[in-house]
Amino acid sequence: MNLLITGGNGQLGKDCHKVFKDHYNITSIDIEDADITDPAQVEAVVESTRPDIIINCAAFTQVDKCESEADKAWTINGKGPAYVARSARKFGALLIHISTDYVFDGKKPSTYSYREAHVPGPLTEYGRSKLLGERAVLGNASDFMILRTAWLYGFYGHNFLKAILKKALSNPTTPIKIVNDQFGSPTWSWRLALQIDHLIKNNGQGLYHASSEGYCSWYEFARYFLEKLNVECDIVPCTTEEYPTPAERPRCSVLDNHRLKKENLNIMDHWQKNVDDYVRQYGDRLLAECRP
Repeated sequence: MNLLITGGNGQLGKDCHKVFKDHYNITSIDIEDADITDPAQVEAVVESTRPDIIINCAAFTQVDKCESEADKAWTINGKGPAYVARSARKFGALLIHISTDYVFDGKKPSTYSYREAHVPGPLTEYGRSKLLGERAVLGNASDFMILRTAWLYGFYGHNFLKAILKKALSNPTTPIKIVNDQFGSPTWSWRLALQIDHLIKNNGQGLYHASSEGYCSWYEFARYFLEKLNVECDIVPCTTEEYPTPAERPRCSVLDNHRLKKENLNIMDHWQKNVDDYVRQYGDRLLAECRP
């Protein structure tokens, strides 16, 4: 079977390639190969590769930059999925589209978790553009899955954990302020790739939440990660008000993998177990990459 991965150079795209490479004929592309915001380029690559499955990992994910570059966010995250969905329908491919917890406003208490049926209400240009992308898939694809995930990290590319590790190793005596009143479920891209594979094998359809089990704050996430790496650093919890950003983050965007559990398809682990496995597998390489 043929598999096309868009956004193939990102952390999820790379891990999807590793998970699927032994069972599929994979074409992995990124913007230098084909721009998903150009419908002609999208159709050309789908026609030439004739994929049975398309995994759309391509996105503009820099949340703060989306505020100042809203047109770019809406084009990549909103219009791009429509073009991919139309080509998937035209050539008979299953489309798997990756979305985000940021489609919710996160104004519920930290004990609350969002199911697939809850009504979105994004706070940011990033969240609004990703919600538009979901609706584009719903309106243009005939065979699809949409997977909302959260707080994604992996070995490849840039992410929160790498940014914190670089700061900790560069200035170990300088305190790092990290927000302790925003809650979510950190999700390892490798585990998400395995969940995608499991859904394909079991003929999943429609909208799913697919994030790690359990939840924490950004501060708790960073502290746990650095402790597992035995990196000493003075990290200081702070409030959202003490660490203002251009984009307003949801205070609590914990996802409930309700449909996965209901259909007995959930293979997502607890976030701490995933961090343990991530550090076990990549710890030495992360330290080498992030040292100044």
